[in-house]
Amino acid sequence: MSSEKTETILQIVRHDPRFGPQAYYFIFDALDYTITRMRKVRHVTGRELLEGIREYATEHYGFLARTVLAEWGIHATGDFGEIVFNLVEAGLLSRTENDTRADFRNVYDFNETFDAEFRRSLETVSLGVGGE
Repeated sequence: MSSEKTETILQIVRHDPRFGPQAYYFIFDALDYTITRMRKVRHVTGRELLEGIREYATEHYGFLARTVLAEWGIHATGDFGEIVFNLVEAGLLSRTENDTRADFRNVYDFNETFDAEFRRSLETVSLGVGGE
């Protein structure tokens, strides 16, 4: 990430300390993941990004995804919208006239979604141990 982009993110965090800098870096990584996964060259909607975020977070952090995101100040899907729009306002992301923060609110139950991954991980471990 460029030093200019890093400095802009640090300025965002100073202005809005709800989310750590890692949350902003995570959004860029999850956006790249979503675009690649969907093979999109056009705009990604809020809902599409949220699905990509869910997959990216569970793929990279497994059952710790909710804990990692909470450490960065993220506790609900609406928090991702706040981060995205902070990046838009700073000129690091763009939006269409139809994009709103509301696109990110209450899209999926945050705790249930990431707790389900934790339960799946436990079941996999249990099956692996029982199968030996």
